[in-house]
Amino acid sequence: MKAVTRQTKQGVAAMKVQRVRRPVARRRGGMNGQRVLMTEAALVGGVALAFLAWELPSLRREVRIWRMAGGFRAGRRYP
Repeated sequence: MKAVTRQTKQGVAAMKVQRVRRPVARRRGGMNGQRVLMTEAALVGGVALAFLAWELPSLRREVRIWRMAGGFRAGRRYP
């Protein structure tokens, strides 16, 4: 902050506070934090989707075996 004094009509010095003007910060060529987070989220989502697609046949097979064994109702028969 910069203080500027000047005379008023009554002859009393008044102080007016002004902001110091700084040069505008230039943008760098890099990425900002939000873009980095969005890129990471997209990569993690893509990996999770690829893993699910890779394991889908195995999961279907396991569900079929579980249903043939009785599903929820078979809890007493198979410890």
